[in-house]
Amino acid sequence: MTNTDTVIRTKHGAIVYDTEIINQISDAAFDPASWPKATPVTGTLRSAGRGNTMIVGEGSREFVLRHYVRGGLPGKFIHDAYFWTGEQQTRAFSEWHLLARLVAKGLPVPQPAAARYQRSGLIYRADLLTVRVPAICSLAERISERAADEPFWLGLGRGLRQFHNAGVYHADLNAYNVQVDIADQLHLLDFDRGALREPGVWQQKNIARLHRSLQKIKQAKPEINYVPENWDQLLEGYFSDSRSA
Repeated sequence: MTNTDTVIRTKHGAIVYDTEIINQISDAAFDPASWPKATPVTGTLRSAGRGNTMIVGEGSREFVLRHYVRGGLPGKFIHDAYFWTGEQQTRAFSEWHLLARLVAKGLPVPQPAAARYQRSGLIYRADLLTVRVPAICSLAERISERAADEPFWLGLGRGLRQFHNAGVYHADLNAYNVQVDIADQLHLLDFDRGALREPGVWQQKNIARLHRSLQKIKQAKPEINYVPENWDQLLEGYFSDSRSA
């Protein structure tokens, strides 16, 4: 933690927040209805995620509020409950601290504003509040809307290598969590279950996961602006950055 991070105890759990971003906080900050502005995240394809993410704000300040929900087969039976193994192991606190470390490294990720867990016996539920990165869209949306040239794909590869060089493991590197801004600069979102690791085979698996994601989108939407050569260009950017490091 930095000297601007504060943990407060609540009736059912705890909240960690950055006092440089938010002066004071309570459970109400994690209720979309308590904000003057609250709109669901929308997007083409499946860019809106699982419907658990809202853009909230007051005045010119905007945040992304995400409630942790389970995906895949477990999500069909247990919507948003996780087994308690300790405060620092909660999904929210873990992602909060990882994001804070990545921001400190100068990596393009959302700045963590606050995180909360609410415990009930052996289970807990959690939420995360991050500063909204303006004018970004998912890679899936970007190539759905218009073609991307070679420098775009080279830049993506170099950006991904920057994360890997810093030892950043992303548990779900896909074409939705890979985002770009209006200048086509890379940003990564959703570091749930992410970690900092030593170099290893996980880096190749990370990249392969993104490749499968793009192939799946192409199969579902053949007219999307993505061809095999684009993947070669991304890899060229990824490995050229490695050789020059």
